Amino acid sequence: MLKLCVGVSEIEELESWVKDCRAGRDTLDHTTRMFPKRRDEILKGGSLYWVIRGMILCRQPIADLEAVTGADGIERCRIVFKPKIIPVRPAPRRAFQGWRYLEEADAPPDLPKTARAEGMSEKMRRDLAELGLL
Repeated sequence: MLKLCVGVSEIEELESWVKDCRAGRDTLDHTTRMFPKRRDEILKGGSLYWVIRGMILCRQPIADLEAVTGADGIERCRIVFKPKIIPVRPAPRRAFQGWRYLEEADAPPDLPKTARAEGMSEKMRRDLAELGLL
């Protein structure tokens, strides 16, 4: 799945949010309006790929998709995450509303652990991706 990470400008902010949420809650989740019809497919190792400032920058493994009813009586989907944020090779993506399916063949590959350890900043990875060099 693919979703905009509204209010976050870099991966470190998302990681901080995850850390803060885990400190005060039992689950790490996000509630969205539409429930995916491809639930079983998503739960077999699927992730939510986060679009941050116009680029797919990371993914977060999905632990579960739960049907919930809001106080207004409207059915929604609670996406329950595993707490790990995995950086991926930056890929440009235009803004959209809600979430979208992301086919496995179209998903950007995970960044090797050495890419972050080598000191390449997120900004540099983003700039290189915009130039088509990463």
